[in-house]
Amino acid sequence: MDAVATPEAAAAGTGPREAGRLLWRCRRGMKELDVILERYAREGLSGAPEAEWGAFERLLGLPDPLLAGYFLGDERPADPELRALAARIRDLCHGSPVC
Repeated sequence: MDAVATPEAAAAGTGPREAGRLLWRCRRGMKELDVILERYAREGLSGAPEAEWGAFERLLGLPDPLLAGYFLGDERPADPELRALAARIRDLCHGSPVC
C-alpha cells in the first residue's frame, strides 16, 4: 500500500504509518467512496497541514450515506472545516474518469 508522507507530516505524527491507517479507513461500503477517498488520501494529503489530516480523519468517521451525499450528491457538511475539505476532495476528482 502506498503511503503518503512528507517531512512535515512525519514531524507532525502524520507520516507513513498514519497515512496507511487513513488509507485503510478509506475503504467503505461503496466502491465510489473508496475511489474518491483513497485518491484524496494518496494525492491530496501530501504536504497538507496537520489540521487537514485531522479534518480528513473526522470526515472518515461519518457514515457512508452522509459521505455519499457530500461527494455524489448536492449535500454539504454544516461544519465549515469539513465543508472546505469536502470541496477540495470534490475538486480533486472533478473531471476525472477515475472518480
